Amino acid sequence: MNSKIIIIPIIIVAVIGIFVVISPSEESNTLSAETPIEVMLSEKIIQTNVNSLFKVFSYEDDFEMIDGEKIWRNAYYELDESKSAIYDELKNRKNSVVVFPIFTAAAYSEPGFYTFYRGECDQEFHGVLFRDDDCLTVKVDEEYNPGFTSSANGFQVLSLLEYDIITDITIHQNPDILLQYEKVILLHNEYVTQEEFLAITSHPNVIYLYPNALYAEIDFDEELWEISLIRGHNYPDPLIRNGFDWKYDNSLQEYDVECNDMKFSEISNGWMLNCYPENVLHKSKELLAQIRDF
Repeated sequence: MNSKIIIIPIIIVAVIGIFVVISPSEESNTLSAETPIEVMLSEKIIQTNVNSLFKVFSYEDDFEMIDGEKIWRNAYYELDESKSAIYDELKNRKNSVVVFPIFTAAAYSEPGFYTFYRGECDQEFHGVLFRDDDCLTVKVDEEYNPGFTSSANGFQVLSLLEYDIITDITIHQNPDILLQYEKVILLHNEYVTQEEFLAITSHPNVIYLYPNALYAEIDFDEELWEISLIRGHNYPDPLIRNGFDWKYDNSLQEYDVECNDMKFSEISNGWMLNCYPENVLHKSKELLAQIRDF
């Protein structure tokens, strides 16, 4: 990938089971990630016939049938040499940064926040007995397999189009880092700290690319490398929805995953998309051009 990853801790991101090691550059705090398809298990990986601006690979048996059509559950994207002119047109042209939602990825791990939401936390997991809200504190691991809820497609596509990438952790530790960028692009950053929320909402040009961003407040324990839910998502009171009482919350729009009527609306510090674009971002020149131009 031609991305620049600005992350203080070392993070390992997995794409369809293959781990992408993101390690510090010797010359700066800019990190890079490369995942050549050659390192993948070729006997299990196929290039799909998905309509896309990129080459799309997946495990050959990792799909479901919907209305007679194969829907691939996970995908790995590469540039298509025959479409270099399209990429030149769509690639990042401004001083822009994308925020990878590592806190949200942790929240969706099992057992985790959603184990608690389902009322299934009071049991034994991996030989450890969990009680009540124990599931509301989870480790931020060094290894993740990004999926639908953590914007795996969006992360890969924008990386290929040469956008800088940082994580929630970077902003939490250094909120002023966003002042270095003309444009900030959020993915599905549902769970954020108070420090991160204030840094993002005070930036003048934020693209809220996925609905349901900035939805719940968490605490990040840097010593234990854990996040804990503080407020939001009906916690600690069932009547609490957005943990920051944020007036621009658009979480109800996250359930539109087809994006047939896709459009941005302007808010006080940027633009919000009205649908969850994970399945369409990789094939929509119009959407990618809008992201480029904001």
